[in-house]
Amino acid sequence: MTLYYTLVFILLMLEMALFMLLIVPLPFTLKRRIFTFISENPVVAKIQYWMKITFVFILILFIDSVNRVYRVQMELIAATEQAKNGGGAAVMGHERLEVQARKFYSQRNMYLCGFTLFLSLILNRTYVMIIEVMRLEDRVRSYEGTKSDTKQSEKLAVAGKPGELAALKEKLEKKEQDLQTLRKQSEQLHKSYDELSDKYAAVTKDGEPKKAR
Repeated sequence: MTLYYTLVFILLMLEMALFMLLIVPLPFTLKRRIFTFISENPVVAKIQYWMKITFVFILILFIDSVNRVYRVQMELIAATEQAKNGGGAAVMGHERLEVQARKFYSQRNMYLCGFTLFLSLILNRTYVMIIEVMRLEDRVRSYEGTKSDTKQSEKLAVAGKPGELAALKEKLEKKEQDLQTLRKQSEQLHKSYDELSDKYAAVTKDGEPKKAR
């Protein structure tokens, strides 16, 4: 694996770890402090800016890997047709194994970049949804009130606020369901990447293909 694809792999691992941190259940006060720090800290803002630039380069790598997969696939089809016509006995041997190895490396790079980009979208959406959920929780707390402002909560209820409170609770439940869906998608993504890693290890151990340039 080349240096830039190794960096993409490290970034993918960091994204997975960050996603797990986002979905870890924390006390509301602590969670609000953490997300307030992330939203207002200038250093975090600069990191997010450079990460956007990094994802643009990863998108370029993804497009290039897709192009390589297509070209290798066309080359493999051409070699197969040549072998069927009886003019490429050697193609079915060492050269065919090399083409298969190139195809595997191209597909690995495509999946690696694709998963990284996809998980970045999930992280961004999860972060936005958590912020929205926290704002809704603040509004629900303000409507429900605490022991010190029970009278104020009763006045809001008399003024017709219970209907709005029910709507906010329903919206909050919907956001929590969306978070559960994103968590399942992340688990499926992790499972798919593990399967691809196992396949890569098996091919490298059995066929010992050459390293792709």
